[in-house]
Amino acid sequence: QVSELVQFLLVKDQKKIPIKRADMLKNIIREYRDAYSEIVNRAGRTLQEVFGLQLVEIDTKRHIYILVNNLPHSEGQYLCRGKEKEKMGLLLVILSFIFMKGNSVKDSESSAKIRFVVPHFPFAPHSLTPPFPGALWEFLHLLRVYPGKQHGVFGDVRKLVTEEFVRQKYLETTHIPLTDPPEFKYQWGPRAEKETSKKDVLNFVAKIQGKDPTFWASQYSEAEAVP
Repeated sequence: QVSELVQFLLVKDQKKIPIKRADMLKNIIREYRDAYSEIVNRAGRTLQEVFGLQLVEIDTKRHIYILVNNLPHSEGQYLCRGKEKEKMGLLLVILSFIFMKGNSVKDSESSAKIRFVVPHFPFAPHSLTPPFPGALWEFLHLLRVYPGKQHGVFGDVRKLVTEEFVRQKYLETTHIPLTDPPEFKYQWGPRAEKETSKKDVLNFVAKIQGKDPTFWASQYSEAEAVP
């Protein structure tokens, strides 16, 4: 049962799909329910020792798990594995943008359909203002990545950001009540919190901008405060 569970978890992780305890019980453990904890713990040890992956429970109420890369990584590569490297690169940029904007970026369902022109780079200090509708899509426009338009590398960008990254728990969206058109905010999801850190992301931004991380005093203090 342990080896079967390890294989099951690895297959799920290829698409970074969060794993439910109910699925493990139904598909793998079945009649060995009484030994569930022991089987999962042994599978977790195997994943860590052999593959460098850590089995982490991100939702203790619904018992949802993810696998987190536990091996040492070079700067900027902690989210990138295999064929998904390009998508994970875009994700890293989005996570950086959210962090630099105060950990939350407000958006609306209609804003992703509009193309914007923004004259400044959002990581500059003067642009660190409270988030506003369409902020994320304005930013992606700077990278010549447009929602609603098929991208040669990322495919359907709107679907990638609003569905795939959210399903994989890299991003979280929270609807804001009493808004018309409907508005919501993007934040880091639990997988992002486990696989990277604000300090790594700030170093990534600083490297791109050619500045010292202390240039962004508020973000630097926050990043250093997180253990």
